[in-house]
Amino acid sequence: MFADKRQEVRPAFRSWRAHRPFLAGVLLTLGGTEILVTMKASLGVILHIGMQGLAGYLLPALMIVCGVLIIFNPAQRLFYSIVGIGVTLGTWLTSNLGGFFIGLALGAVGSCMAFGWLPDQEPKVSRKQRRKEKREKKAALATSATAESTAKPESGQDDTGEGSLRGSIRSSTADSPAHLTT
Repeated sequence: MFADKRQEVRPAFRSWRAHRPFLAGVLLTLGGTEILVTMKASLGVILHIGMQGLAGYLLPALMIVCGVLIIFNPAQRLFYSIVGIGVTLGTWLTSNLGGFFIGLALGAVGSCMAFGWLPDQEPKVSRKQRRKEKREKKAALATSATAESTAKPESGQDDTGEGSLRGSIRSSTADSPAHLTT
């Protein structure tokens, strides 16, 4: 029973995920979470550079919010990614050098990925499917090449009655636009 539901849910989730900058939002959210965790950690090595207090907690929280909004509202991804990169760079000053640079790097990469994501891209075709299509094209070309070789005259002249070189030049200029042939 559970296996059947999982088989139905998995393709639906994959389709939903393919139509939004999912990985970008996850990276931005993970970056904000990592920065918040380093702020709460009770390590003796924690650095506090710059403003302390509310800004140190507010900026990573905004990173998390921007990451979630990028996932669930991809139409506004440009705005959220610009706010996300600004907030991410701000955490460098307010919270442990941006979570010891790990959260800073995750947030910056996620924001840049969201900014560069295009909504009308085709979903990625698997390598297996591409290989299958390539084999089918090769087979189709091989069958058409054998059909052409049996249909062409063997005399070395094409259907215009002239030599093969002259006929090919004439046929190529006849099909081209007038402004290119003068």
